[in-house]
Amino acid sequence: MAWALKLPLTDEVIESGLVQDFDASLSGIGQELGAGAYSMSDVLALPIFKQEESNLPPDSENKILPFQYVLCAATSPAIKLHDETLTYLNQGQSYEIRMLDNRKLGELPEITGKMVKSIIRVVFHDRRLQYTEHQQLEGWRWNRPGDRILDLDIPMSVGMVDPRANPTQLNTVEFLWDPSKRTSVFIQVHCISTEFTMRKHGGEKGVPFRIQIDTFKENDGEEYTEHQHSASCQVKVFKPKGADRKQKTDREKMEKRAPQEKEKYQPSYETTILTECSPWPEVTYVNNSPSPGFNSTHNSFPVAEGNGSPGHQPEPVVQVADIESCLTDTINLLPAATPQDAQQWLHRNRFSPFCRLFTNFSGADLLKLTREDVIQICGPADGIRLFNALKGRVVRPRLTVYVCQESQQAREQQQKHENGDTASSTFFVYHAIYLEDLTAVELTEKIAQLFNISPRQISQIFKQGPTGIHVLVSDEMIQNFQDEVCFVLDTMKAETNDGYHIILK
Repeated sequence: MAWALKLPLTDEVIESGLVQDFDASLSGIGQELGAGAYSMSDVLALPIFKQEESNLPPDSENKILPFQYVLCAATSPAIKLHDETLTYLNQGQSYEIRMLDNRKLGELPEITGKMVKSIIRVVFHDRRLQYTEHQQLEGWRWNRPGDRILDLDIPMSVGMVDPRANPTQLNTVEFLWDPSKRTSVFIQVHCISTEFTMRKHGGEKGVPFRIQIDTFKENDGEEYTEHQHSASCQVKVFKPKGADRKQKTDREKMEKRAPQEKEKYQPSYETTILTECSPWPEVTYVNNSPSPGFNSTHNSFPVAEGNGSPGHQPEPVVQVADIESCLTDTINLLPAATPQDAQQWLHRNRFSPFCRLFTNFSGADLLKLTREDVIQICGPADGIRLFNALKGRVVRPRLTVYVCQESQQAREQQQKHENGDTASSTFFVYHAIYLEDLTAVELTEKIAQLFNISPRQISQIFKQGPTGIHVLVSDEMIQNFQDEVCFVLDTMKAETNDGYHIILK
């Protein structure tokens, strides 16, 4: 071994070496670090800083920022220098966002004279909440059924074309606008920051949101999928008047600070300028399936054939062949249904807004959901309706009436029975009539439908009473019928017209 060949060192040599090393280690004490002691560029080149910078758009001195968005709300004065601004908003209050054309003369001529599409989102600022955004928004939907997180105040907005709010995306709105014209969009945020805190006992620090705007221009296919610019700002939303009180509290705190301390904070600005950021990750969804109706014709609120409503995204077209392949049961969803069949069943039963949530659910998966599961996913109103549809529950009618049409043969058999001829037997076939409104008009329509005649051919309906009298059937009489009552129908020619009277025996 190599170490076995070395000669042993004397104590004097070892001691001399230790002294020299100790002196060398103390040689830098008391001296100031020079400019060349370390390089800041080397520090910023560390992986941790590169990871943070990867989320930002690439910087370039010559990069063109075609648009600028200004939120007309004051920034907080309690924000330190070099930190991102923070703006306080009131819940449900309309705030203006000015959409400004920031191009120089001759820049980006392909946009000149054309519309662009902007998508406004309210998203979480904290990464922890961004990872669970879908679950957070579904929980908010369950607690606030029928409400939206973000809305457009259309009457106050100027220069906005084709505003849209997808019912399945509560925190997103989109619209078209012409950069060459004045455009101001008014938005309303209906959720407050404390709705997403872990504890809700009062006095909690609300979570910050981000208002982000992504703008797209038309591609060669006249679809708004080519990304142009994105910008965002940090906000907190309070209950009505809460933002004003918070702004006043921050201003009073800053006034009490020493002048040296005030220099560490940035002033409050009357408006908030949205700073450039990376596109929202969901832009891949926008690129793959652009919103229907946005094309060069710029028609407001396009309505598909059949049923449609303004601002509602057209539902995917279901081919007739696909429907016929899964119509083995037109009411109930079968356990053997594939995810595609389940999607078509949801469309047919008016559950289209939830098709995206149940994309990978087969018929068996949906049928395994409990009532509590469905209500938590879809909200109380739609959840109960979906649960009843899944279980195939049919609403029981208010009144069931069994009727049989009397014939000449039946009269002869009845006469023989009255004369004591018990050997003969009579077989009557009854039909069920289900009533919901419990009115004479409804009974007339159901009888006419049963015997394939027009309701106009039935003049009056009578009920045979004691001693054979004919009592006119009214709404009140029908309401007092016993459920599952049986009648034999007889007809009598009307005297005044070509119709017939129906007699219930």
